[in-house]
Amino acid sequence: MKETPGRGLDAGVFWPAIAIALGFVLWGVAAPDSLAGIAGAVLAWIIRVFGWSFVISTAFFLAFAVFLAFSRFGRIRLGHDGERPEFSTRSWICMMFSVGMGIGLMFWGVAEPVSHFGTPPHGLAQPQTREAALVAMQYAYFHWALHPWAIYAMAGLAMAYFSYRRDLPTLVSSAFHPLLGDRIHGPIGRTIDVLAIIATLFGTATSLGLGAQQINSGMNYLWGTGESAGIALSIIAVLSVLFILSAVSGVGKGIQFLSNMNMLIALLLLLFLAALGPTVFMLDTLIEAMGYYFGDLVSMSFRTSAFSDSKWLASWTIFYWAWWISWAPFVGVFIARISRGRTIREFVVGVLVIPSAVTFVWFTVMGGSALHSELMGPGGLVEAIADKGAPVSLFALLEQYPLASLTSVVAMFLVAIFFVSGADAASVVMGMLSSRGTPQPRAGIVVLWGVLAAAAASVLLVMGGLDGLQTASIIAAAPFLLVMVGLCGSLWKGLLDDIEVHGHFEEIDPHTGGLKDRLH
Repeated sequence: MKETPGRGLDAGVFWPAIAIALGFVLWGVAAPDSLAGIAGAVLAWIIRVFGWSFVISTAFFLAFAVFLAFSRFGRIRLGHDGERPEFSTRSWICMMFSVGMGIGLMFWGVAEPVSHFGTPPHGLAQPQTREAALVAMQYAYFHWALHPWAIYAMAGLAMAYFSYRRDLPTLVSSAFHPLLGDRIHGPIGRTIDVLAIIATLFGTATSLGLGAQQINSGMNYLWGTGESAGIALSIIAVLSVLFILSAVSGVGKGIQFLSNMNMLIALLLLLFLAALGPTVFMLDTLIEAMGYYFGDLVSMSFRTSAFSDSKWLASWTIFYWAWWISWAPFVGVFIARISRGRTIREFVVGVLVIPSAVTFVWFTVMGGSALHSELMGPGGLVEAIADKGAPVSLFALLEQYPLASLTSVVAMFLVAIFFVSGADAASVVMGMLSSRGTPQPRAGIVVLWGVLAAAAASVLLVMGGLDGLQTASIIAAAPFLLVMVGLCGSLWKGLLDDIEVHGHFEEIDPHTGGLKDRLH
């Protein structure tokens, strides 16, 4: 019988993580220039020495996830035999997608394709040509579809398997039980959980900072408020109150409601742009860009700085892989929490395919509209990003459509709700990780982590804006990358032990429709 964990703090995890987080915030407040200088030096060293490790590891995560889904392990259930999912498939997908990268898609949906159009990756095309537009879409798909969701899938799969099939606490350290045994309850396990919390904190802070910048740009577009760090900090403060209130309401109430509502509004915005925009061009773009994406998937996955543009690689691909890795403990724990009762195959296919399909459509509509404008319409988006930065790109595109003021307000609302739902889940997960894996951490602990995430985002914005946010993501993700690699090895050993010890796993009887055990 599984013993229900207490809701109290694990002092060996909580206090070290608090000390690191609070120390960073105080350092940023007292000496932002010093923090920025040291962080920049650390970032340059990580990218120069270990940039390749982000590339090869992310490619491995994707290959390993696909292998597990279509191997004999795919029928293993993330829970006890006979369990069924707690959430409907529709709610499961909405929560997974909204929490996983919703705010990033709002920020980069127009900005990334247009940026690549103006400066093609690795010099693969002449700037602002049709070839550059195709490369831009190809790399937008690359950065946002299968690879990031493979990172989430591996983290979530390991935690769901060990939490709900092995009855271990919902902690990152629990996934290391096959390798460490009972030492997961000691200093080594606590160190793993501290690294997970710190990665989550800075991954969340990066997203909060991006969201605040974009809302600020929207406000300036609509009402001429200006764009400044002070306004962005005020936005963070207001929305932080909302996401903390949502977090203490629980997964079933707060996150599920916000995620379902946000996906509906996002769908309506996409339909608006697709219906009034260059629909045929979007369809052509989707088909051709996906063909090039899948055709070049292997070469893109293994491209390092040895024979290509190291600065571009660091600013885009390595930043993205690090950002997804820094979000992996939070999104992994959250996806594990909402995926209990699903099989490994169902889990991996759902986590990889469905959000990736939505991502293809999202970038095709957002990015396709923007690229059509640059190639055959009024254009000006490349110049807008160069002049005012990436946050303004979405509003510059919406200005070219009817009802621009209304759609811009809707876009800001979407960013705000993605902000709330993502930070909501992150605060709960950090509370879980510092409270021995309890699914319902104390409200005070959740609030504290929410405040610290908002404070870290504020420091990063003051420290260096977008560059500061990118720097923090990569630095926080570097040590957790080692945890992710070890987690895959531990999961593999655990699955082999499952087959060896139990000799079977659950399967559906094709004749009766009931459950049966398949022997091996």
